[in-house]
Amino acid sequence: MDQLHAIAAFLKIVDAGSLTAAADALDVSQPSMVRTLAALERDLGVRLLNRTTRRMSLTDQGRDFYERGRQIIAAVDDARLSLSARRAAPRGRLRIASSVAFGRTYVAPVVAAYLAEHPEVTIELLLLDRVVDLVEEGIDVAVRIARLPDSSLVAQPLGEAHRVVVASPLLIRGTGVPARPADLRDQRCVSFTGLSSATQWQFGEGRGLLNVPVKSVLATNQVDAAVQACVAGAGYGRFNDYMVLTQLRDGALTRVLQKFEGPPIPVNIVYPSARHQSPNVRSFVAFAQPRIREQLRELQP
Repeated sequence: MDQLHAIAAFLKIVDAGSLTAAADALDVSQPSMVRTLAALERDLGVRLLNRTTRRMSLTDQGRDFYERGRQIIAAVDDARLSLSARRAAPRGRLRIASSVAFGRTYVAPVVAAYLAEHPEVTIELLLLDRVVDLVEEGIDVAVRIARLPDSSLVAQPLGEAHRVVVASPLLIRGTGVPARPADLRDQRCVSFTGLSSATQWQFGEGRGLLNVPVKSVLATNQVDAAVQACVAGAGYGRFNDYMVLTQLRDGALTRVLQKFEGPPIPVNIVYPSARHQSPNVRSFVAFAQPRIREQLRELQP
């Protein structure tokens, strides 16, 4: 059995949601997909998926193997990208997209370093707080901070972000440290609407999610304005951790309700599969991925 082929097939089954959909995506027969999965489970000595006629779900071992399998495939792709990037010198134009805060902090410095090493390349960097359609908008590479639906995009993991609630130390001294998300109902809040609703915030509670109504004294589509308002004591704010990393480090903001932050948010560098063979895309991904990964390790709790 080709182990890499079997792992990739298993990942596709999970992402596609069914054996039939995965077989169609990989252009193989369903019986062939069933045999590949069975051989992988037999080789590992565990059941990866619980299957009935109506639904399919990951076992605990399957969930763990899915995450490890993604890392394995990504590592192999990394090696291929690195070797391929050496064979063809990149030149010409590259369009890259990212959210505003993440792009300014992590992507823009990497772009500048890349251009210094590749003078034949020109880059258009789009910083947008919306989901872009890479194919429709002609984007070569993007950074996505979200769980990715199954699609034609190739995704390489960069790390994880966390959704955090913060406030100024002065405000916390006045209100007391909130013990549960529901405590925010009676507090003044600041909402960055590019990330959260101005009327309701979502938290993790056990294995589920909890929606809490909030009263936003300020709602803004500009993350800098929301962060500065929180620093000034206007209210509790909710951000991705990288948006307030500097303020947390220097003590201008304090993180609260950490037990209720929910699961980490994957950060991936993505590109359309049709552009997988582009020297520019291969070169930039191989250059950017390890550098952004290293920076994101600073966010790990």
